[in-house]
Amino acid sequence: MSKTLVQPVGQKRLTNVAVVRLKKQGNRFEIACYKNKVLSWRSGVEKDIDEVLQSHTVYSNVSKGVLAKSKDLIKSFGSDDHTKICLEILDKGELQVAGKERESQFSSQFRDIATIVMQKTINPETQRPYTISMVERLMHEIHFAVDPHSNSKKQALDVIRELQKHFPIKRSPMRLRLTVPVQNFPSLLEKLIEWDASVVSKDESGTQMSTVCEMEPGLFRECDSLVRKMQGRLEILAVSVHAEGDTSMDHYDEHDDMALQTNKPLLPVETEKINPVVELSKQMQKQEIGSSNNTKEEGGEAKGTKCSTCNTFVGEAKQYREHCKSDWHKHNLKRKTRKLPPISAEECSAEIDMDDSRADLKDYSF
Repeated sequence: MSKTLVQPVGQKRLTNVAVVRLKKQGNRFEIACYKNKVLSWRSGVEKDIDEVLQSHTVYSNVSKGVLAKSKDLIKSFGSDDHTKICLEILDKGELQVAGKERESQFSSQFRDIATIVMQKTINPETQRPYTISMVERLMHEIHFAVDPHSNSKKQALDVIRELQKHFPIKRSPMRLRLTVPVQNFPSLLEKLIEWDASVVSKDESGTQMSTVCEMEPGLFRECDSLVRKMQGRLEILAVSVHAEGDTSMDHYDEHDDMALQTNKPLLPVETEKINPVVELSKQMQKQEIGSSNNTKEEGGEAKGTKCSTCNTFVGEAKQYREHCKSDWHKHNLKRKTRKLPPISAEECSAEIDMDDSRADLKDYSF
């Protein structure tokens, strides 16, 4: 027979609370706090202890309402003053989090890390940032796990370094204005060439020369120390530089290859509109014929730019910009991230039509 009899009279049950636990000298001590107040207290936002603690009582088990013994408190803390012990547990204890709450925190931090990665990286070919959905997919492919005890920005930088090993992605450059004396400007330009930085503009005003350049963020500290040694001045114009233009891909959803291989019946789709992908393919074929004729006439010097993502020649700069905005290029870009070969414009059109048909099926209930 047990020595102690636990009755409802000797229990103080507390529910819907945040529990802070501290283990000391083999004993477990807990205190009951209000939710979302523990972090406010530790960050210094909340100053009133009564707004944090539900009761100035130390428990051995809050959920069962079992109070801590006085001899255990004296042995572990040297005192049986519950208020002082509560303050120590509140500062040094571990906050207990429920499973769903922990999952929600991980999901929120994962999204924050993906947002930082999207803001700090670009596609080397298009000089534009990836979409947030694509960044999250790439993070899942490298099996990234969130560390709740680490800073989101630090984890984002680690993710970028890991993504660069497997996918076409790089840090977006910083735009800086460097102002140095005229006699030190040639040595500064040599250093910028060594760093592979692109010079946007140069300006001279009296005895000072200034230049606007774009460089890798990893070289910022070295550049800052160099400008200081030259008795110059450094200004940050933009932390992250992306290509300009309205080519946002946020509306574009991922196409799953497994969904394309299913044999579900599709509803007939009647489309009499001109497909922009097919029209773009015809333009590309005309440009390929024109570029081949120019090659024959000029003795092997081909005109036009080749899109390595779609494996086709795209005419001049204007046509290349239009091609990068097309659904064909976007679809092949997403296939490239999955290490799949590019497809032609007709195949792309067929896949997009099939996905549209499957989307229409969701509007019907069978």
